[in-house]
Amino acid sequence: MSDNPARHLSDAADGVRAFNHTSSAAARDWEFPSHAYTAVGNLSHLVGMLEQAVHQSTRPVMYTYEHGRVLIENGGDADQKVAELVAAQRDAEAAAAALTAAVQRMHNATSPMGLDTMGIPEFEDDAEPAV
Repeated sequence: MSDNPARHLSDAADGVRAFNHTSSAAARDWEFPSHAYTAVGNLSHLVGMLEQAVHQSTRPVMYTYEHGRVLIENGGDADQKVAELVAAQRDAEAAAAALTAAVQRMHNATSPMGLDTMGIPEFEDDAEPAV
């Protein structure tokens, strides 16, 4: 198994793809607010790491650039392309931070939510007491 850092991002993308597939419809383990709370908590954890991942994903380019070894196809300007990369990276890091804050708010909002089981036969223990 390769320990190439990019492989881990591919694995994370595969996990998100699997979540998107399996969460598209209600199912036994995917129907109540507590299920959403758990999912949003996991999503919050995931997106909370994106800002660092965005930053670290450019390290190979920056290392090569700092050693004067970045070559741009068709004779392009390495300084210009690296400046473009750094500006886009800053934008991506800011977007990741904003996404993290929004998903954390989602998690906080789902925290007090539960299922009202009153009158649902499967939850007989919740039936109103006989008078």
